[in-house]
Amino acid sequence: MRILKKIIITALILLAIAGIAVWWITRPDVADYAFEETAGTDPVLDEPESELVPTVDIAKPIGWGEGETPIAAEGLVVTRFAEGLDHPRVLYTLPNGDVLVTLTNAPDRELAGGWLTNMIASWLFSEAGAGEPSPNQLVLLRDANEDGVAEETRILREQDMDSPSGIAWHDGNLFIANHDEVLRFDYALGAETVEGEPEKIADLPPGGNHWMRNIILSEDGTRLYVAVGSASNIAENGMALEEGRAAIHEFNLETGESRVFGAGMRNPNGLQWNPWTGELWTTVNERDMLGSDLVPDYMSNVPIGVHYGWPWVYFNDVVDERVEAPMPRFLTEYTRTPQYALGAHAAALGMVFTREGSTMGDAFGQGVFIARHGSWNRSPPAGYDVVFVKFDERGNPVGAPVPVLESFLTGDGDTYGRPTWVAWDRTGALLVSDDTGNIIWRVTSPGAAGSAAIERNSGERLPPQRELQGDPARAFEEGAISPQDIM
Repeated sequence: MRILKKIIITALILLAIAGIAVWWITRPDVADYAFEETAGTDPVLDEPESELVPTVDIAKPIGWGEGETPIAAEGLVVTRFAEGLDHPRVLYTLPNGDVLVTLTNAPDRELAGGWLTNMIASWLFSEAGAGEPSPNQLVLLRDANEDGVAEETRILREQDMDSPSGIAWHDGNLFIANHDEVLRFDYALGAETVEGEPEKIADLPPGGNHWMRNIILSEDGTRLYVAVGSASNIAENGMALEEGRAAIHEFNLETGESRVFGAGMRNPNGLQWNPWTGELWTTVNERDMLGSDLVPDYMSNVPIGVHYGWPWVYFNDVVDERVEAPMPRFLTEYTRTPQYALGAHAAALGMVFTREGSTMGDAFGQGVFIARHGSWNRSPPAGYDVVFVKFDERGNPVGAPVPVLESFLTGDGDTYGRPTWVAWDRTGALLVSDDTGNIIWRVTSPGAAGSAAIERNSGERLPPQRELQGDPARAFEEGAISPQDIM
């Protein structure tokens, strides 16, 4: 009996120790900084805390009650443009004012990281309202009388839709990005169906951890740009799996040629042309499991050939020690620093720049509106809102994000919905898709005059440099060198 008693006591002690260890390993990393401090042009970058078990704080969507709406900023009014939709995500306004939306969800896929990761991810998706099969529909919303409510909702196409997201249109050509391909359809403005067989423009890397494929056309309609997210968090299953991912591709629609336009972006999403500079801009979701304060998502310009460091570094030169793939030589010498941080784990998705005729009022004049879908790897949760970032006369972001629609969180662990994408309606009001609330919200400033046309920045070209002056070796010295020193 005495031996049995000792065995029982020892077992209880071991169980208690194991319980304490499990509690310690699985306890969430609570943010040390206010969420706002991880946003802006000079965000706080906390010390990384690699998480064996990720911090998980999922806000469960409960939907909106009759007559309920998000809280809008002072001077703005928010109403329901369309409702009863099944997981609306990407919005796109055609030149005639009709609004297209893809009703979509993730395809069947296996995530990087093995069976345990897939099991946890399946639970996370379910809790976040993203575990249902994809509706796979392209829908038209029409507000012909401009009263702020879409009086017509029509399914344009279901056939050939496979977790569709990105939409673009030019001169009778409608482009739809499925998770694994880009298709082109014939479509005349005002038509009530999309008929005929599609033309495949390109195959894309399928599924993966990030399955949305956003697209945008060049202003002349000759080139198509496609954002493809990574298949993993930090290439934990090897770089071979990341071939063609974490990048924005350019497709020449006249010649059929393609190239990687920009790389090193874990999950690029929103794509927009900066109206002041003509540059391509994107929102990017950064890596997880380094703590609640890391790493801030961001938006930034995408010059041809740019690299933003994923998976090896973030914010120019901060090395992620978890990455096992060999780092390319001199990577930090040419990695670009993001222009503007949007907050750690905010999941910034759709973005749209101010346009001529937008009716958001003087407080939201020259800048960009961004939907932040909401965090899962942060405690407390953050995002779940729509913000405005002001741009200066040169076309650069300044200041802190300004709330447009306040947090969709209830305050007790749930969320009413999740803002996903933004676009302009035919009257200049802002549309916001809510993919778990199944609503398209409309935001405007009543009585506001439409904003003025935006003038493209212009100036004299710099003279070409025809000879190298000075010592070229100085370009490789440690520390910054003024261009005047080597010219």
